[in-house]
Amino acid sequence: MRNARFVIALFALLALGSPELLAQDKPKPERKPSTLLNVQVILSESAGEKKVASLPYTFYLTADFFGPPFSVIRIGSRIPAYSGKEKGMQYVDVGTNIDASAQSEENGLFDMTLHLERSWIDGEVLIPMDKSEDHSSEQTPAQFKQPIIHQFRTDLTFKIRDGQTVQTTQDADPVSGRVLAISVTMNVVK
Repeated sequence: MRNARFVIALFALLALGSPELLAQDKPKPERKPSTLLNVQVILSESAGEKKVASLPYTFYLTADFFGPPFSVIRIGSRIPAYSGKEKGMQYVDVGTNIDASAQSEENGLFDMTLHLERSWIDGEVLIPMDKSEDHSSEQTPAQFKQPIIHQFRTDLTFKIRDGQTVQTTQDADPVSGRVLAISVTMNVVK
């Protein structure tokens, strides 16, 4: 009798552990195979006809990847900036941040999403400091240089195919008048 209970319990465990025997199991959707992409993002800055900067960023991106579906780039510096007597010196991140993801489509196109942020220093401003109490009223207040930090952000979704270059954005900085252009080239890694 004891052996019969053991055999019945063993069959019950095997039945629960086997997905073929369970009627409630649904077939899993078929996953598309992931595709490795080589992506190049170029940020170009020009003042009139003169090209001021060309910043290339090249990275690999896996399309249709099940997990974190993006590539992330963070590059830059921390710049000191004076925030007043109470707060003192603060550090501001300056540089380029890129988050990218891609999904393949049946017609050979890839649906790519880019989140791009760029900040940069362009010049300095003289900031007067208050006179300290021990200075005479005849002296002028001290001055120090404070950086001017520009910023650009964009969120893009566009279609691109293997070997294609797309100019996604072209914007002008309202203060300096410089034009920032973004182009993206994508190649499937074979």
